[in-house]
Amino acid sequence: MDTSALLSMLPPGTLFSSCSIDELNDLVSVSTKATMKKGQTLMMQGDVGDSLIILLAGNVRVTMVAQNGREITLDYAEAGAVLGEISVIDGGDRTASVIALNEGSYLHLTRSAFASFVERQPPMAWRFMKEIARRLRQTNNTIESDRAFSSGPRLARFLQRLTLVNSTDGRLKLALSQSELGSFAGMSRENINRQLSAWADSGIIELDHGHVRILDSQLLSEIAEASE
Repeated sequence: MDTSALLSMLPPGTLFSSCSIDELNDLVSVSTKATMKKGQTLMMQGDVGDSLIILLAGNVRVTMVAQNGREITLDYAEAGAVLGEISVIDGGDRTASVIALNEGSYLHLTRSAFASFVERQPPMAWRFMKEIARRLRQTNNTIESDRAFSSGPRLARFLQRLTLVNSTDGRLKLALSQSELGSFAGMSRENINRQLSAWADSGIIELDHGHVRILDSQLLSEIAEASE
């Protein structure tokens, strides 16, 4: 694909959207474009991490299976996300699986191609460090939510993570079912249903066939910051 097409597919604020034309030309030259189908597993936890992908279109779910056999949803990613970089950097196995939620496309880079790209484009190393630091901060916030916050504030924080950037109508990035939302927030479906119903009655959210739209983002933020 050409550089102008790549730029048009990368949302503002994502890792590669701020690259120079030379950097993007270099990136395109060492990567291959691929398509994905709904339900396709793009990466599998435990496999050898010999490549990374840059999501161009579509959405994916990032999951891991804990030692007790429970599947945990770590994140939902959209266009512009970089996936698989941890294994590419440290040479270890995949730490999570990536499953396509709908049709889309992505760029695929092998570990050797990515290494040579960063060597030729030193500023990219700093950008990747910032991106990894951002994800680590997000992980720390998630752990804080699980340990220090009750179910209401925890669910509010996860809804904030799912809200579209600069959304004016309260839509979420994905129309998740209550079961999917519960898996993401680490809550039972019963607790999710009870909390969402209470918020809907209070006018904080709207439930449309089980899907959530935020009506009062300010009040939701106040709930998210509450410790009790």
